[in-house]
Amino acid sequence: MDSSTNEITYEFLPYFRFYKDGRIERLGKFGAPEIAPTGLDPKTHVQTKDVVVSSESGVSARLFLPKNSHPDHKLPLVVHYHGGAFCIGSPRNKNFHNFLASLAAEANALVISVVYRLAPEHPLPTAHQDSFAALQWIATHSNGQGPDPWLNEYADFGRVFLAGESAGANIAHYVAVQAGATKLVGPNIVGLLILHPYFGGKEIHKLYSLIYPTGSGFSDPIIYPEVDPNLSGMAGAKVLVCVAEKDSLRDIGVAYSETLRKSGWGGTLSVYETEGEDHGFFLANPSSHNVEPLIKAMADFINHD
Repeated sequence: MDSSTNEITYEFLPYFRFYKDGRIERLGKFGAPEIAPTGLDPKTHVQTKDVVVSSESGVSARLFLPKNSHPDHKLPLVVHYHGGAFCIGSPRNKNFHNFLASLAAEANALVISVVYRLAPEHPLPTAHQDSFAALQWIATHSNGQGPDPWLNEYADFGRVFLAGESAGANIAHYVAVQAGATKLVGPNIVGLLILHPYFGGKEIHKLYSLIYPTGSGFSDPIIYPEVDPNLSGMAGAKVLVCVAEKDSLRDIGVAYSETLRKSGWGGTLSVYETEGEDHGFFLANPSSHNVEPLIKAMADFINHD
């Protein structure tokens, strides 16, 4: 066997490493995760299930339905995209699952989290395309005639929110822009929950070329929203940007909020900062005393104008 195939070209520990032959090795609790079962969540009493979004692409989703839900009382719908540098993560992962169950319970909202295809096996913009296609599939339920009964019976398509953390926040933003540009019919996207977002900085990150070989660098609107000609038409009337004091991407999140302010988008923008915490702390350290206030801030954003 050629020893060069074991040569590491890039590693992002403790999450994953890339090899010269194109392989990725996913590591740790997010890369090789403990899978949370579906059914009744014992802590929050939220019901969960998995659904197929597209049998052709293999895209699926996990739904989170709060206790005591009734079709006569429709719930806000949160469409979530998970983080993980576009390479790892899943709502089936125990940490993601628990966070989303807690959000569904606190906000009394139906949450659907998309399992998009991961890079590098599926280079960008596959994750973004899968994610918008998933929203289009969700939109087929807006008349109560879609393939999934939970979305038909419980979702209020007049109150739809897009959400994500890190790479998932990047995807949520992209989906909102596409929804606005295509004038997507069905869901009324009220707002975006953008947590610890990943966007491009002053230098192109090495990971970018590995997961997005066809990307256009500084002129790429997926990574640099300020160059997107469709930004001002982004769907949603309000955005909550959440950042963490010790996060190396904190300034990226703040810069994103400023980009929105200057874009002509015209919605309402709020920034929520968690002091003393690092990137994605609510997943990496779910026992932190700062997780509950963050979830409450998200729930308040969903349920108040």
